[in-house]
Amino acid sequence: MDLSIDNHIDNHIRRAKQIEQGSLLVISGPSGVGKGTLVKQVLPQMENLTLSVSMTTRSPRPGEVHGENYFFVSEEEFLSLKAENAFLEAAVYNGNHYGTPKPFVLEQMQAGHDVILEIDVQGAAQVRANFDYKTIQIFVLPPSHAELKARLENRRTETVEIIDQRLARVAKEVAELPIYDYYIINDSLERACDDLKAIIRAERLRVRAQAPLPETR
Repeated sequence: MDLSIDNHIDNHIRRAKQIEQGSLLVISGPSGVGKGTLVKQVLPQMENLTLSVSMTTRSPRPGEVHGENYFFVSEEEFLSLKAENAFLEAAVYNGNHYGTPKPFVLEQMQAGHDVILEIDVQGAAQVRANFDYKTIQIFVLPPSHAELKARLENRRTETVEIIDQRLARVAKEVAELPIYDYYIINDSLERACDDLKAIIRAERLRVRAQAPLPETR
């Protein structure tokens, strides 16, 4: 038996097992397509999978926990961090600032966790521009335009005018699909969950040379 070949094989196996760096999974798609429900279903079903926690300047709502639902900060602190390029993406909604803190994502990835970032198409574009490392881009599609409209209406959380505005943006959002790595058609929640888990498993088995992430401390 050639021990040098055995050692060569064993070294590759050890190296594969030592790759603990996680990946960033960017999941986006039109409003009402079911991104949040899909992510909520998959998170407890897979190990080493973490949901990114956003930072915001709005006040906590009853039951919300700092560091779990959001990182709640003052506008002054948020703008200071933004000036330091500390966000993967940032936006303003209803007068409040929201953003994805880069240090939190990097820390989770360094700990070996795959991080899910559920975000709209515009936010995903910012992440691609601001993150220097490979991301896994997943686009969630509705089974049809009519079904998407029905889902938005059934939520009963928005006016007809807002729903119409969201639907008017769908064609532009779907036009971004070729930029993404994968797509999932959310016609059945169970099947969509299986598809997302299959993507994560496949990416974890991918052979690739990953550059080490920078230290965050």
